[in-house]
Amino acid sequence: MHNCNLKPVDSALIKQVGYNPMTSVLCVEFRDGAVYHYSGVPSSVYEGMMLSSSMGHYFDTYVKKAGYSYTRER
Repeated sequence: MHNCNLKPVDSALIKQVGYNPMTSVLCVEFRDGAVYHYSGVPSSVYEGMMLSSSMGHYFDTYVKKAGYSYTRER
């Protein structure tokens, strides 16, 4: 576990988001229960995601399509 301190978010796609600044790991729990850990994500991307009016779109554009390596927890 990456100790990301997941926080509930207001999104149709995403249930919770967390970030560990010590390891630069972004943790995302989707509404379907899947949890992914994205490595090497700058804190600015996490902060932008948390401030975004469309978290799903931001995630798709700046995390998923950016090609960060990831692991699936569940």
